[in-house]
Amino acid sequence: MPIRTILTHPGGAHKDEFLACCVLMAEHGAPVVRREPGEAELDDPATAVVDVGHRHEPGRSNFDHHQFATDAEPRCALSLVLDHLGLYEDARAFCDWLETAERFDVEGPIATAAWLGVDREALARLNSPIDVTLLRRFAACQRVEPDEPMGQVMRWIGEDLVGYIRELRERLAFVAGHAELWDLDGGLKVLFMPRTEPLPAEPSAGLGRHLERLGLADEVAGLVYPDRRGSGYGLSRFRDDPRLDFTRIEGEDDVHFAHARGFVAKSTATEVDRLRRLLALASVSS
Repeated sequence: MPIRTILTHPGGAHKDEFLACCVLMAEHGAPVVRREPGEAELDDPATAVVDVGHRHEPGRSNFDHHQFATDAEPRCALSLVLDHLGLYEDARAFCDWLETAERFDVEGPIATAAWLGVDREALARLNSPIDVTLLRRFAACQRVEPDEPMGQVMRWIGEDLVGYIRELRERLAFVAGHAELWDLDGGLKVLFMPRTEPLPAEPSAGLGRHLERLGLADEVAGLVYPDRRGSGYGLSRFRDDPRLDFTRIEGEDDVHFAHARGFVAKSTATEVDRLRRLLALASVSS
C-alpha cells in the first residue's frame, strides 16, 4: 500500500528519523508531518509513523525502536525503514557510517566514542554545518511538502541513499563477473577491470568493495581500470599501498599523467602485457 503521510515526532530532530523520512519521501512522495501520532494513525498502513509511537510494525508502517530492550543490537528508525525496503543488509555492508549512526542514536555520544576508540571530543570535530542546518531547519517545520525546498532536499538525500545501495549491489555483481586478479612478480597483487561497453560513469566504482567481499583487501596493492576520460587505463594504489609509486613511470611515453605523490597515474596503454609492465616498473621493489 502506498504511504500518503509520513509522521514523526515534534521538537528536536536527529539524524536517524530525518534520514528515515528522506527515504520514505523519496519512495512515496508523501509529505512529512511532525507531531505525536494517534491510535488511528498507528493503525493506518498509509501513514508511516517514524521514530515515535513505541511500535515496530512494518505491516502497518510503524517504525519506532524506543521500545526495544536495552541489550538489543542497536537499531534506529532508519535501520527499520531500510529493513522494510529490503535494503538493510546491503546498507550495513556498503554504508560505513550506518552502524555509527545507529549506536549514536541508541547509546549516545560517549558510548559511541568508546566503541569507535576515540575521545568524545573527536565526534564533535566531525560535525558539519550541513548536518546542523538541515536538522535545525527540519526541527522548525511542522509539515514538509515534497515540492518545497526542504522537501526537495530530503528527496534528493533519500534518492541518493537508496540509489547508491541498489546500484552498488548491481555494480558489485558486474565487477565480480568481469574483474581479474593479477599476481605480479614479487608477490604483488593487482585488481584489473577491463573496458566494457557501455563504459560505466565511474569505472573504478565498487572495486574496493569487491576486494573486501573476497577477503583480499589487505593483500591487493593496486587497481587498474578504464580511464573514463580516454581510451587507456588508470592505475592507482589501493588503500595507498606503499608498494606502488607511480612517479617511477612518469617518464614513459604512454604515461600522460602521474601524480606528484605517486598514488595514481593515467596511461594510453591498452594491452594487458604493457599495463602489467607499467605496474612492474612502478613497484618500489623493482
